[in-house]
Amino acid sequence: MIKYLGSKKNLTAMISALCFHIKPDGTVVDPFSGTGRVGLALKAMGHKVVCGDHNHYAYTLGMCHVQADLKVHDTGGSDSIRSLLREMNSLPPSSGYFTQTFCKESRFFQPSNGAIIDAARDFVESLNLDAERKAILVTSIIEAADKVDSTVGIQMAYLKSWADRAHNKVEFLLPEMKTAQKNKCEAHHEDAIMLVKRIDADIAYLDPPYNQHKYLGNYHIWETLSLWDKPATYGVAKKRIDCKDRTSDFNSKTKAKTAIETLIKSCKAPNIVLSYNNEGHVTEDEIKAILSSARSELVVFAYDHKRHVGHKIGVFNPKGEKVGEASHPRTTEYMFFATDDKTTVDRARRNMAQYLL
Repeated sequence: MIKYLGSKKNLTAMISALCFHIKPDGTVVDPFSGTGRVGLALKAMGHKVVCGDHNHYAYTLGMCHVQADLKVHDTGGSDSIRSLLREMNSLPPSSGYFTQTFCKESRFFQPSNGAIIDAARDFVESLNLDAERKAILVTSIIEAADKVDSTVGIQMAYLKSWADRAHNKVEFLLPEMKTAQKNKCEAHHEDAIMLVKRIDADIAYLDPPYNQHKYLGNYHIWETLSLWDKPATYGVAKKRIDCKDRTSDFNSKTKAKTAIETLIKSCKAPNIVLSYNNEGHVTEDEIKAILSSARSELVVFAYDHKRHVGHKIGVFNPKGEKVGEASHPRTTEYMFFATDDKTTVDRARRNMAQYLL
């Protein structure tokens, strides 16, 4: 899967264990699905997962990793997804929008890889594919591009000198997929509050943005590869023009608390698992108060780990000038579990004791 700010790679086992102890085969709604990593892990454990995100690239990743079933698409036949991937890898390079924008006008990728990506993405767009098959192929392109980029993991800027991986030739592989054990999972391109309001789930797993950094701005290239709308861009990083207008209250220091309150009040699921960290706009005590007003039982688990590698480069102003050094190297991830069922929260507390705050 792609490098991702706020990735739950180190927390997936903890989240999966908690959801298992709440309800082993329950339905989980995940309205901030991001890379789809958590949804894929819950799917593998037997949960029905309904994931969603307001960014189109995240919806695409969710369609591939969460909704699509491996046994349906990896059949081994001439029309299987592997056959299409082989065809993509054999296409002649063809420089286009991607190469011009992200390899020549900026330097995120080597032009030779840009031309391969252009050819592959145009190829996918030319096919008459259903939503799942298209999402699998686009995910393969995004994940392949991620392995040869020249960044620290976010697309706010590119490195002054080429990263070693940028010299590797891009290759399209089958993304990680699973087959649902029982009920088919779902992916939606939808606002988080609207999704949790309409989905009947046993568990709501909520992982909203913590701070002012917008995922669209950090991963604008993936949004363009997903939509393939070849938008106008601005700035050195060649961001999509809509990065200026598409905002979220969860990213606002003044609006984040109200946004979380609205999100919690909108949840139909009886069990709420909220992921947040100690660098967020909303404090631990404020989140405890919000959840305690919505459910009668609350327990908090915690996990200490390294911050994202991007923090090491320091603090820069909008002109790209360094104005500060990196601060603390570690952060604390909180997992809040709120429910009205004391038996369930006691079971979770007992089985997750090693993570208790």
